[in-house]
This record gives sequence, structure tokens and C-alpha cells, in this order.
Amino acid sequence: QVQLVESGGGLVQAGGSLRLSCAASGSIFSINVMAWFRQAPGKQRELVAGVSSFGDVYYADSVKGRFTISRGNAKNTIYLQMNSLKPEDTADYVCAIKRSYGYGPPYDSWGRGTQVTVSS
Repeated sequence: QVQLVESGGGLVQAGGSLRLSCAASGSIFSINVMAWFRQAPGKQRELVAGVSSFGDVYYADSVKGRFTISRGNAKNTIYLQMNSLKPEDTADYVCAIKRSYGYGPPYDSWGRGTQVTVSS
């Protein structure tokens, strides 16, 4: 089992920045992909960014050039640096991991999420 804890959400004005963190504990040796999803009210959950154990990264088109995903030195932590935030980035941001490769579903463990609200 892997436990995931997110932090760093909050309220920010449009154009501002936030940095989210996700720390994994438990059976972290089996993790191959760590990713950030987001879900806004009334919308489907979407994959925002992901990073694999090989170091390759994925970004949704909507965040390319504005968001950066990175891994910590201990490899059990990922960060999502979010710049030039827009009101449409407002959502609950959830960290997830999978033991297999690739960024498609299914994911094996999910965090509880951290709320990001961008005011106009």
C-alpha cells in the first residue's frame, strides 16, 4: 500500500503562482509513475501532469508552459509548480501513483487532494 499526502493548495489571484507537494509513504519501491490530477465542480477528473521513474514527464495541453512537475531527491515526493494561474485552473488537485508504466488508467493509489482556487 502507498499513502499519499498533498499540500500547498490555497487561494491565489490570476497570474499568480502556487507550488503543490505530494509525499508518498509505504511501499514506495513499487512506484513507477507519480501524477497530478484535478477535478473542478461539474467536470471530469483530468490528468494534469505526470513523471515516471525514468524521468520522462507528461503535461496536459492546458498547462504546458505554465506548470512544471518535478521529483524530490528522495524520489518519494513530487512537486507541481504552477505559474500564470488562471481562474479555469481552479480545482481539487489530487496526487496519484501507479506501479505500471504509462500515464493512462488505472492508477493504484490516490491522495485526498488539495484545493486550488484562482480568483479573477
